[in-house]
Amino acid sequence: MSAPRLPPLPTVRDILKLYRLNAIKHLSQNFLMDHTFIDKIIAKAGNLAGSQVLEVGPGPGGLTRAILRRVPERLIVVEKDQRFKPTLNMLADSFNAINGKMDIIYDDIMKTNMDSLFPMEKKRNWNDKCPDIFLIGNLPFSISTHLIIEWLHAIAEQRGPWAFGRTRMTLTFQKEVAERLVAREMDQQRCRLSVMAQTWTFPILRFIIPAKAFVPKPEVDVGVVSFTPLVNPRTQHDFKFFEKITRHIFSFRQKYNIRCIETLFPKEYRKDLALMMFKLADLDPTIRAMQLTVTDIDRLASAYKYLLEKHPELELYNYRASKHLLPLKNTKDVVVEDYTEMMEEPNTQSEQFTL
Repeated sequence: MSAPRLPPLPTVRDILKLYRLNAIKHLSQNFLMDHTFIDKIIAKAGNLAGSQVLEVGPGPGGLTRAILRRVPERLIVVEKDQRFKPTLNMLADSFNAINGKMDIIYDDIMKTNMDSLFPMEKKRNWNDKCPDIFLIGNLPFSISTHLIIEWLHAIAEQRGPWAFGRTRMTLTFQKEVAERLVAREMDQQRCRLSVMAQTWTFPILRFIIPAKAFVPKPEVDVGVVSFTPLVNPRTQHDFKFFEKITRHIFSFRQKYNIRCIETLFPKEYRKDLALMMFKLADLDPTIRAMQLTVTDIDRLASAYKYLLEKHPELELYNYRASKHLLPLKNTKDVVVEDYTEMMEEPNTQSEQFTL
């Protein structure tokens, strides 16, 4: 049997004219109007038939229509701008008329509680194949980086949509941000965002959309990135702790990395403790941030954690805020040999990852 078809609807361009819906600059709104690219995004998202889909920022509904044509079991859209009520209600009415289900949430996605959006029967174990749940969105540039970090954190803690298993995402970013997300070692684009994305997911840059495909035309092209959470993350460290180390590692991109690691410690102990971290991690202190693998950064994080166990007061130090001296025990009391033995044990979860 062929899938049910949506009834004839006005085009997105006609709807924008009919309701006088202009993009609002402070909301970073850019409407994707090219159907070729819309269809490509949805094709790369996966098999949506019979699935649960969450679309972020549907706007006038260009991507929404393409999703509905794939006949998901249920589509949830989260839209902050209530000017789009008429067009989204029209799409919901049309889809519900063919026994589909489309729910509209008018809220800021940054504040939306996603813990109970999906039915429990869709839940799968983390080690199983990905659930029939998908996140899709043409994200506003102003929130895209912050939002993906928040969602990577949720993936690490297996909450929200990731309490149901390894939920996949297909999202748009500014071309430069998209390239950073997938940048490998030695790539000039490699940064904190690259490492965080690649530690908990397998990101793929699917294709680039030229700026002229959007209304209004943005100043940059747009990249479409898909994310599949890894069965085994490439670190066992807490997300915030690992992010802190990664942030320091990329604080001075052009300098030897020991200069970046030194910012973890008070000035009086900086050189000794930074050198000790590299010795514990068995890494060259003159390496630069873009040369480090995720496994290298994981080893540095483990070394820092070891130093914190020996000197808990170090955790109070903040490079940008702390000006006072932290009294430490003799740094030479740290036993490097015991830690080095632990680091030499094989860690298959750090060395390889599984989709």
